[in-house]
Amino acid sequence: VNPIVRFAPSPTGQLHLGGARTALFNYLFAKRSKGKFLLRIEDTDRERSRREYVEQILDSLSWLGLDWDDEPVFQSSRSDRYSEIVERLLANRNAYRCFATEKELNKIREETKTYLYPGSWRDRSENEVQSKMDAGESFTVRLRTPLSGSTSFIDQIYNKIETPNKEIDDFVIARSDSSPVYNLVVAVDDHDMGITHVIRG
Repeated sequence: VNPIVRFAPSPTGQLHLGGARTALFNYLFAKRSKGKFLLRIEDTDRERSRREYVEQILDSLSWLGLDWDDEPVFQSSRSDRYSEIVERLLANRNAYRCFATEKELNKIREETKTYLYPGSWRDRSENEVQSKMDAGESFTVRLRTPLSGSTSFIDQIYNKIETPNKEIDDFVIARSDSSPVYNLVVAVDDHDMGITHVIRG
């Protein structure tokens, strides 16, 4: 399978030297391997993303000769897809709604001296969750990570990277306003775009 890589800048400012370097490495890797170099615009930061920065990034890449394959993918146009994935994870019990407030979470962090979420809403009953929803209480959605075993992947430079699952948080994948977080959307995008290798700065 020929590699498919992506350069995924956020249009919250102009393309800088470090970003251009990352784009170049992705481009050269794709061309050397007879693969694809795709472009994704990560414009989910509604407050800071600007259309003029998108244009500047596209113009800069073209000026550098880093021509991308296919049409650029804009995250802002894929919100329905992200919502679909969140709902699917909830339905499959691979994610759950968490009604813990920021005050409660801060207290837990202070007491446990760790930033890992203790899973206080991980195994609540459907009735308890539904009653909170019926009362209009806000919630985040968290990924239900395995409690045992380990998670690993192969890095082309460092070889096998392995982390015990007990060290991985049940991290938030959707905020209280239902908007998806970065960790979710990049995984969904990489899957949908068929990305085989990730080269970052």
